[in-house]
Amino acid sequence: MRDVYGVLSDAELRKAFDVWGCYLDARTGEDEEVRGRLRSMLESARTAAAEGDAAVARDRVSEMYDEARRAALPWAPPLPRPWEADDQTRDYVKDTPGHTLPPALRDRLDLIALHLRVTGRRLRSAPGIDAATRQDVFYLMGRATLALDLAHPAAAQRELDRLTALARRCGVERT
Repeated sequence: MRDVYGVLSDAELRKAFDVWGCYLDARTGEDEEVRGRLRSMLESARTAAAEGDAAVARDRVSEMYDEARRAALPWAPPLPRPWEADDQTRDYVKDTPGHTLPPALRDRLDLIALHLRVTGRRLRSAPGIDAATRQDVFYLMGRATLALDLAHPAAAQRELDRLTALARRCGVERT
């Protein structure tokens, strides 16, 4: 099996290529000169990725977001926030056959992720939670999310168990 980080990294680029490609293929009535520059930048990024230079490809994609923002293109894809980008990439990996994890592992990771989100949301919204506890919630969720990103279900489950124990201590129960 390929390295999980490599799978996610490749998926992040492929997702960006697909998003920008669809945007550039659409007829939005926006400045054609800017769209032409963006099209050229996209091709440069795709070429760099095909040649194995992912860092240059990422730089080109980043430049595309900057160019679209400077040109104030209203229909251009917005730069996703870091957590949005991670969620979108994970969804993209799941939707891309042949580039995914084995189904049993993916199902286990998805179940842990679901419980993590629910438990974390309940804890964050519970009344009377102090700042230190809230910080612990974010820390444990971050560790669990990292383990999920690395496709390490045992580590993710361990962090979820720690979060669940914290929830019980705070009177918040996970169903």
